[in-house]
Amino acid sequence: MAENTKSKRAWQRMLSGRRLNLIDPSPLDIEIEDIARGLSRVARWNGQTAGIYAFSVAEHSILVEKIFKIQNPNSTPNDQLAALLHDAAEYVIGDMISPFKAALGLNYKSFETRLEEAINIRFGLPSIKNTALKKKIKQSDLYSAWFEATQIAGFTIPEANKFFLKPPFSVNIKIKPVAVEFAEKAFLNRFNELNKINN
Repeated sequence: MAENTKSKRAWQRMLSGRRLNLIDPSPLDIEIEDIARGLSRVARWNGQTAGIYAFSVAEHSILVEKIFKIQNPNSTPNDQLAALLHDAAEYVIGDMISPFKAALGLNYKSFETRLEEAINIRFGLPSIKNTALKKKIKQSDLYSAWFEATQIAGFTIPEANKFFLKPPFSVNIKIKPVAVEFAEKAFLNRFNELNKINN
């Protein structure tokens, strides 16, 4: 009985000292260092990749932003920052594979959306990305997934063509997963480069 009356903790303590309310996240409790730390330790493909290091969401985010910039050479630094932060919510919720997200349904999506909006507000991006920009980032995300699938996740090219989006010849990427500390630093460096241009 006493256990039922206890209030359940709905926040996560970050290494920065921030306490992020997971139900109602505040932009004031979001720090880029916490995002970089979390994303560099979350493995894409549930860790089912070749090599001695997992391919982290931080590395994937850098790759998506790089592809986005190649595909959209006239994009603004703010657009590029939106591409870099497109999976930032995963520093809290992890990287769930698409089939599992679909199985969880709308409750998961609304939770993810609230967190994404708080992150975007924190870094001066529109709380809800415009549809055209979102589509361009998603295209880059699917190109990245194709490279990851064929180079480190064991997919054949026909399989990857079926589930992802085959990149054009103008985009040529070689993936080499790195240790978490390097992924974290690279993500922070790219964020700082884009943030400096914006300010």
